[in-house]
Amino acid sequence: MTDEHLEQLEDDNHLPEAHPFSGYLRTFFRGPGRSRSLTREEAFDAFSMILRDEVEPIQLGAFLLMLRYRAETPDELAGMIEAVRKAARLDPDDGQDAGAEGRPMLDWPSYAAGRTRGLPWFVLSAHLLSQNGVPVLMHGYNSHLVNGVGTEAAIKALKLPIAMSAEEARSDIAAQGFAYLPLRHMHPKLQELIGLRSLLGLRSPVNTLLRLLNPLQARAAFLGVFHPAFLDVHRETGKLLELPRIGVIKGGGGEAERTPFKHVDLRMLDNGELCDVRWPAMLSKTEKELDEQSPVTLKHFLSVWRGDVEDSGAEARIKGSAAMAAFLAGKADYIDEAERLVQEWWDKRDRNVG
Repeated sequence: MTDEHLEQLEDDNHLPEAHPFSGYLRTFFRGPGRSRSLTREEAFDAFSMILRDEVEPIQLGAFLLMLRYRAETPDELAGMIEAVRKAARLDPDDGQDAGAEGRPMLDWPSYAAGRTRGLPWFVLSAHLLSQNGVPVLMHGYNSHLVNGVGTEAAIKALKLPIAMSAEEARSDIAAQGFAYLPLRHMHPKLQELIGLRSLLGLRSPVNTLLRLLNPLQARAAFLGVFHPAFLDVHRETGKLLELPRIGVIKGGGGEAERTPFKHVDLRMLDNGELCDVRWPAMLSKTEKELDEQSPVTLKHFLSVWRGDVEDSGAEARIKGSAAMAAFLAGKADYIDEAERLVQEWWDKRDRNVG
């Protein structure tokens, strides 16, 4: 065989070089008995590549759908969250105290992506806390909201600050005790990724990791989820990330909003320990029928805060969610103490908004 024939055979057998991201997909898709989850370090590297636009669209879709199909593990979530923090320059500043100017006491993510929900009463809960010495950072993006009012629209109606960056959010918190940081102003790729829901037909692990991002390193976080299966994965991930205090509930529309018509279990991570605190129902099921007839408009939203209309369901959601948040923030040690405190705040609230 001539040298020319040998070179031709080598060319015919030559395989294209594997894409750097393909190894992570092989880890997922090797088949029964051979596939496995990513380690925390692998998840960090893989998601860092995604955030740098170093993967092909078909690889990205396969990665997100596989994680969605088998559910992301705490290790995978922790690695991806660390990748986001690094890419968005949100790495914790260990030298900054919880009470430092511009640092929130409570992180309140809002990423519900349901097709329907009513008014975001939890925004008024956060506003109530911020008026009473509990600085709050709210951050988020609400996709696929067909009926109801989005979080950002409600915040605009209240004339509360909407930050253009994490640094601006710190300034807003220092000045007013509250800031809202839209996802698009944290990292543009994150907005793009969460927007893939309409293309993929499903939520992705991005929806989960963003709830645990805690961009300004608040000492406590109040999270809401829609699917009960995700309640504990948030706590386990928070434990890996050494987050001091987390409270997770199955909330209204997937938000951290306490329903007043049945008991709500607050799943907590408190300095490395897991515990559950059951909060009782606030209103009867009969009152729920009246609640369902309330208008879903910004006008009604503002009128409830001003005291221009009576809406027992709305008030219970506001005060109930605020009581949970105050408990998480360390303002009260018991449920009844938190509820009494919030009632005092509600009675003396500054009603001049919007």
